[in-house]
Amino acid sequence: MFSFLSKDQTTGEVAERQLDEANIPAHVAIIMDGNGRWAQQRHLPRIAGHKQGMNTVKTVAKAASHLGVKVLTLYAFSTENWKRPTTEVNYLMKLPVDFFGTFVPDLIKNNIRVKVMGYTEDLPDATQKAVRDAIAATKDCTGMVLNFALNYGGRAEIVTAVQRLAQQVQAGTLDPTAIDEALLSQNLMTGDLGDLQDPDLLIRTSGEERLSNFMLWQVAYSEFVFMAQHWPDFDQTTLEEAIYQYQQRHRRFGGLTTA
Repeated sequence: MFSFLSKDQTTGEVAERQLDEANIPAHVAIIMDGNGRWAQQRHLPRIAGHKQGMNTVKTVAKAASHLGVKVLTLYAFSTENWKRPTTEVNYLMKLPVDFFGTFVPDLIKNNIRVKVMGYTEDLPDATQKAVRDAIAATKDCTGMVLNFALNYGGRAEIVTAVQRLAQQVQAGTLDPTAIDEALLSQNLMTGDLGDLQDPDLLIRTSGEERLSNFMLWQVAYSEFVFMAQHWPDFDQTTLEEAIYQYQQRHRRFGGLTTA
C-alpha cells in the first residue's frame, strides 16, 4: 500500500487515500478530453490547450510507468477529428513530431516502449516519420507500453479486422466456423499486446461520459472512471484517484463472486 492526497471535486476537502500496489490495472486507456475548453477558460487559442495537453502526456506516462501500469493507451486523434478546422488539424499533426522529438530520451530512460495504432498511412509524412522513429528508438525497452491511438476509430478497426478474416475465408485458408472472439481480438490493432490488449480501466476527462468510438471491442468489461478535470489539468494525483476508484470496484466479468 502507498498513500496519496486526494481533493474532493465537490466539497474541496482533502483526504488521504491508499492504493493497493497489488491491484494496479495492467492496461489503462484514457480519452484525453478538454484541451479546447481548458484553453477557452483561460481566453487562449485552442492550440494552447493542445500544447499543454502534450506536456500532460509526458507527466502521466512517467507516473503510470512508476505505478506499475503495463500498457497506457491514449486516444490522441480520432478518424473523426479530421472534421475540425484545418489550422487545428495541422497543429495536431505537428504535435507528435514535437512530442517525440523532445520526449524519446525520457521514454528510453524510463524503459517505456512506444506503440501506435490507427491508420497512420493517412497521416502527413513528417508525422509518420516521427512515429516510425519513436517506435524504432524505443523498440528494446521492456517496461510499460505507451500506446497512442492516432487516426484511430473503433468501428473502422473492427471493419478492418472482419475484412482481413473474410479475405482468408475467401482464399480458403480459414474455415468460417473457426472465427471466434479470440481470433477477432488477435486481428484488431491491439492484437500484438496479447493478454494485455483489453483495458482494465478506461478514464475519460473533462466530465464527458461517452466512448466516442474508442476501443469499442476491447472495453467490453473495462471499468469506466469519468473525471471532471480537463486533460491539461490531469496529473499524477488525478491518475492515482482514478486508480483508487478502480480498486473500489469488484470485477465479475458477467459472473458471480462467492463470499
